Amino acid sequence: MKAFLILEDGTVFTGKHIGAQKEIISEIVFNTSMAGYLEVLTDPSYAGQAVCMTYPLIGNYGICRDDMESKKPWPDGFIVRELSRIPSNFRCNMTIQEFLAENGVPGIAGIDTRALTKILREKGTMNGMITTNEAYDLNEILPKLKAYTTGKVVEIVTCKDKYELKGVKDIAENGPISGSSHFDAKAYAGNVPEKKPSMVRSINGQGLKVALLDFGAKDNIAKSLAARGCDVTVYPALTKAEEIIAAKPDGIMLSNGPGDPKECVSVIAEIKKLYDTDIPIFAICLGHQLMALATGADTFKMKYGHRGGNHPVKDLSSGRVYISSQNHGYVVDMDKLDPQVAVPAFVNVNDGTNEGLAYTGKNIFTVQFHPEACPGPQDSGYLFDRFIEMMIEAKSNAKQA
Repeated sequence: MKAFLILEDGTVFTGKHIGAQKEIISEIVFNTSMAGYLEVLTDPSYAGQAVCMTYPLIGNYGICRDDMESKKPWPDGFIVRELSRIPSNFRCNMTIQEFLAENGVPGIAGIDTRALTKILREKGTMNGMITTNEAYDLNEILPKLKAYTTGKVVEIVTCKDKYELKGVKDIAENGPISGSSHFDAKAYAGNVPEKKPSMVRSINGQGLKVALLDFGAKDNIAKSLAARGCDVTVYPALTKAEEIIAAKPDGIMLSNGPGDPKECVSVIAEIKKLYDTDIPIFAICLGHQLMALATGADTFKMKYGHRGGNHPVKDLSSGRVYISSQNHGYVVDMDKLDPQVAVPAFVNVNDGTNEGLAYTGKNIFTVQFHPEACPGPQDSGYLFDRFIEMMIEAKSNAKQA
């Protein structure tokens, strides 16, 4: 069946329908990862967007449910050059076509994804429609495309109730973490180093309690902490700061998530209350942006964002460059950053945009990229160890006081 991708500038791509039989309007973005399409599909940060994969062949190893970053796919649509019909992997549960159809995600294949990506890079991210209606009317569609916004998607993707993930006390001997059916603790322990080498727990966080605010959190954030021995309690995005503080966590994680950070007005107000405490805080992606907004900084929308697994970032404290996984369309405005509040900690080597902040006089650091990335790269997994060291030190200082 024919399918059409219509952009808000009037450009039309004709291809083949894949996935669910459904018409959608969404923000069109591109991801440059060569692997990890399932992790992309199940990343809640893509809620409200349709994703174009720049790698030409997608689906060759099928769908391996153990690798999902959440319980379902979140993009509105999926755009590929070629969709593999016959996956080859001993862990494969189904084809990507079956997965898309089962979860109500429509898509289009057979278009020139390189041409689409060049348009988005030159003109910036824009809205679009995926449809199978051959009698489409551009005069009717284009105003709808221009009017589309992702809205308050954090409230859609966050967990409904809080839940816990217990830390592994001895991950070399224990099996899967209780309540997490697809977490291979032995692999995280380093018994299978070729699978997840950077997940080896180099810092023992046993006994530490971490409160994770879920703005659309990827599962591997909580698992990365649990693999290092931390007990993690995951809270819905709209949880009041008073509830979190009353639980007396040793540290607080602010997760990734979708949409414009400035839409999260009530969340920002609660984060300011958390900032005013002495509890160590580590934030990733959207959490990084929300902390900046909560402390008086500003954010702005990028031309086409950073989405992929090959973005170099420089740690300004060591001068070392790491390859990172990223997925964001907004960035902290460095021109409006008060150095008495926070200073740059990481910078993007390609375009010079901010990739992390260290907060002055506070046990708080935040990053724009994903240190928990799976399938990778996992260069920056050490940041979880840094967070654990910060919690241990803060806990020790509190006992001595």
